[in-house]
Amino acid sequence: MNEENTIIQQVYAAKTDNQEADRLIGAYMPFIKAETAKFLKRPPASQDDELSIAMIAFHEAIQGYSRMRGAFLKYASMLIRSRLIDYHRRERRHGSLVSLDTPADEDDVPLVDTLTDARDHGEEVSMRDATRDEIEELSRQMDAFGVKLSDVADNCPRQQRTLEACRKALRYAVHTDGLLDEFLQSRRLPIARLSSGSGVEKKTLERHRKYMVALMLIYTNGYEIIRGHIKQVMKGGAAQ
Repeated sequence: MNEENTIIQQVYAAKTDNQEADRLIGAYMPFIKAETAKFLKRPPASQDDELSIAMIAFHEAIQGYSRMRGAFLKYASMLIRSRLIDYHRRERRHGSLVSLDTPADEDDVPLVDTLTDARDHGEEVSMRDATRDEIEELSRQMDAFGVKLSDVADNCPRQQRTLEACRKALRYAVHTDGLLDEFLQSRRLPIARLSSGSGVEKKTLERHRKYMVALMLIYTNGYEIIRGHIKQVMKGGAAQ
């Protein structure tokens, strides 16, 4: 516990002091390299782009962290993995521009004939592990609010109009300074404030309270993968 408190103090000092941030990143380079190695399935080399991305993600974690988000290193780990997955997705999209008719070897065998399975299994494993970690962390955070994942499924809006109303309230919460932090501290859904600020009726928010609690929790932490799924479900993306 004392070690975690020390880390948190260092993180808060690094938020407003670039030298402190550099010192913190330097001190936790073994952690950053270890997280990168987990993703690459090998020790990272100094020239690997993935290591640079992991360092940037660690700095991003410093800037985005608050005590209400739990252990800092857990938060940083989730963010590093999410950023590395995003990077590999972009790289794979760019690499896919190569023609599948391009010769893959000296016998002029087309590249398409060498692709027995186009999926990147390494990325699939990393994505599956990252998704599981996010769900487990979200479940633990939801417990503090008296909400379970099964409650969210039961409480999800069934009509598009109601779904849009919840999305509108969420958008207001995300773009209102301090509201999400207040929500984390009080552990109560600010229904009156959400209603007055977004124009969504109180009864709608009350009826879908557990669903809104889950949505707002997802937008207070590094749940990048879960947020991506929510944006697809909400057709156009909530709180962008």
